[in-house]
Amino acid sequence: MTLARTRLAALATSLLAVLLIVAGQPAVATAEENPLAAAFDRAAAEHDVPRDLLVALAYAETHLDGHGGEPSASGGYGVMHLVSNPTNHSLEQAAELTKLPVDKLRADDEANILGGAAVLRAHADKLGLDEAARKDIGRWYQAVAAYGNATSPELARLYADAVYEGLGLGIDIRGVQVKPQEVTADRGDLANARDLNARAVASTDYPPAAWVAANSGNYTASSRESSYNIDRVVIHVTQGSYAGTISWFQNPSANVSAHYVVKSSNGAITQMVRDKDVAWHAGNWTYNTRSIGIEHEGWVDDASWFTDAMYRASAALTRHLCDKYGIPKTRTGIIGHNEVPGATHTDPGRHWNWTTYMNYVTGGDDPPSWTTTVDNATSGQFTASANWGTSTYSSQRHGADYRFADPVSSSDPAWYSATIPSAGTYHVEVWYPSDAGYNSSAPYIVATSSGNRTVYVDQRSGGGSWRSIGSFSLNAGTYNVVGVSRWTSGTGYVIADAVRISRS
Repeated sequence: MTLARTRLAALATSLLAVLLIVAGQPAVATAEENPLAAAFDRAAAEHDVPRDLLVALAYAETHLDGHGGEPSASGGYGVMHLVSNPTNHSLEQAAELTKLPVDKLRADDEANILGGAAVLRAHADKLGLDEAARKDIGRWYQAVAAYGNATSPELARLYADAVYEGLGLGIDIRGVQVKPQEVTADRGDLANARDLNARAVASTDYPPAAWVAANSGNYTASSRESSYNIDRVVIHVTQGSYAGTISWFQNPSANVSAHYVVKSSNGAITQMVRDKDVAWHAGNWTYNTRSIGIEHEGWVDDASWFTDAMYRASAALTRHLCDKYGIPKTRTGIIGHNEVPGATHTDPGRHWNWTTYMNYVTGGDDPPSWTTTVDNATSGQFTASANWGTSTYSSQRHGADYRFADPVSSSDPAWYSATIPSAGTYHVEVWYPSDAGYNSSAPYIVATSSGNRTVYVDQRSGGGSWRSIGSFSLNAGTYNVVGVSRWTSGTGYVIADAVRISRS
């Protein structure tokens, strides 16, 4: 009886589709309604590349914005950031693989996505991924790392991790969606590379930042403030991705650098030039000698990169620099690159919110903010079954200890309760220690106003700091807001340590 009903339903659906087509009303959305989404579908099919992975790579590079064919700081073009510079020729490689002209690959979104898919597939072929392996998104990790053309294994890992982070958290931008999904990234030899997300080597000038040195040919060694007085902070926008910018500053062909680079999604900071040395960032030697340059991941014409997490992290850095060097916390001491005499650059651009930024620098309360942190040891606000053990093994833990459990085919979540002051949009961050034996796809549940939403985090990396899992609409009241589930196909212990919830 059930089978008969199923067949009848299928037949009815088919007939309805035919009738709609005959009537001139398509039963499904046409490619013309969303050409960008259709372009990803076509490119993925043509080059046998996982569609969601292709979108995640484009998101990490450009937030799916082709920028009208204008190049990035490192000479990358289009949605897929096809590069043409002295050490990376993925644009020319795409032209050879697709037989499309370079000019079209630069400026046409569909052609650019096809080119990116072709280059990514070429890296997969070089790694020996056969048809069966290509169906497993996790097996593409090293091909993604190769696409980024990083200058070191640690930067290759940073680049690929950003792409896989998009798969776990989900993507919804410019009419293109990727649902959050469980993926175990096969890092191969890159699993042994330093995890820059975990700040394994901290900056001595600003301990919250990681330290990755720029190429010595991209800045001038000095002894500031003995040689020069530091009296400015210059705000920049990278015109490229976080990992790509760090890699570019390590490239001897760049002839450019900045002291610090700030990540869009979670405000992570990497220092690349010591404060005492002169970074080549302002395009004006006098201003280079007297200033600290801070680069912010993103593009001047795309406001989606300028997150609250980025503003807060950068403002904390700027406040520290102002206090350390006696720089006035005003728009005289803190300027945009476009305000440097003789500047040809327009960053940080019209989308940069100076009012918000300066209020954060000076500690003002506009815009209003609210935040709460719940640790696994917070009395009355954390609950977990007896299946969750307690550990002090990792020094990356938040507080005295953290909880762990094996993954199983049932939820058995550990819950963090909070009192949300009013209905609205809130930013959720999670803290966990990372380890190779921890879960490759830990499910975090957020109780949003429209129902539970699950995102997946690779707890093998990025530990020991706050990691954003997104912004969510929450109801007012006291309730279990964030949970960590055990129900995952990911491998390794699931970790529950701490969460932080802030008003966006």
